[in-house]
Amino acid sequence: MPKGSVTGSVTEAVKDVTLTRRAWLRSAGWSALAVSPLARTVAAWAQSYPSRPVTWVIPFAPGGATDQLSTGLCERLTARLGQPFALQHRPGAGGNVATRSVIEAAPDGYTILATSTANVIGASFDPSLPFDVTKDLTPVAGMARTPLLLLVNNDLPVRNLSEFVGYAKANPDKLSVTTAGPGTVQHLSAELFRSKAGIKWNIVHYRGSTPALVDVASGHVHAAFDNIPSALEMVKAGKLRAIAVTTQTRSDTLPDLPQITDILPGFDTSGFYGVAVPRGTPRPIVELLNREINAALSDPAIRERYAALGAIPLTGNVSEYDALFAAEIARWRKIVALLDVHKTD
Repeated sequence: MPKGSVTGSVTEAVKDVTLTRRAWLRSAGWSALAVSPLARTVAAWAQSYPSRPVTWVIPFAPGGATDQLSTGLCERLTARLGQPFALQHRPGAGGNVATRSVIEAAPDGYTILATSTANVIGASFDPSLPFDVTKDLTPVAGMARTPLLLLVNNDLPVRNLSEFVGYAKANPDKLSVTTAGPGTVQHLSAELFRSKAGIKWNIVHYRGSTPALVDVASGHVHAAFDNIPSALEMVKAGKLRAIAVTTQTRSDTLPDLPQITDILPGFDTSGFYGVAVPRGTPRPIVELLNREINAALSDPAIRERYAALGAIPLTGNVSEYDALFAAEIARWRKIVALLDVHKTD
């Protein structure tokens, strides 16, 4: 089974019913009327997709992992399908601002969400969310998994993981750790580390990885958990010190870094990135996007780009990715319950 395949990853773990295009597409009649003249009309319309620019919504600030993983795919989709796939950054509320905007968009394939781990965490982390990603979004295709790094400011007097834990225990409540926002994989990684290590520190939320890492590098905060694509350039430039990876195996990109699980058994977190559209988007469009994204992820240039970012491509058909998305939600639900951490905390 190919490394990073969806199948291999699964085991880890209308108000208005008038026949406007938007209302009808959201209705359950799409499946029931698959052989009707109206369904054939919509199918023909779907076959002409895309006939205008497509908006690819990024839930975080430019420069983060979601942004970097999406750029090459959008370039490829633009070239293959003949219409611009344009990135739109909508940071805020740990990705929920962007997610809600896509859910409320017309289910016609012209508004796409680049999903992240925050979407599968949010299903259990924030019970007050005005939407349900399992009901309001249709998973389309995977993008990648990415290990996270434990990063520290260069002036912090620690050189390895053991020294970091020792320093944190000796200085309770004095260390500050950044995240890309509440309910993100960075946040839950910090909470899990705090719990397993038995330490006390302050968690500071930002609106994305880029501003968070800039503040770690400048010394405003002491440490961060963040995805390799977001942090790699600053690590290579010597602006941040990486001392461990969050996955149970080492990263091919930074092979000298030990795993956190070496001293905190069972620790295992990673970024999970994919693509979704509003529920009710015609199946032919979903299938087309899935095929084109998988083709892009098989392109040697994009695979090389992902490898340089420490990202492992996720490929598979729509059903396989839908199963993986559900499995990720279940996995993070267990972690949220274990940590007993929610947005209201």
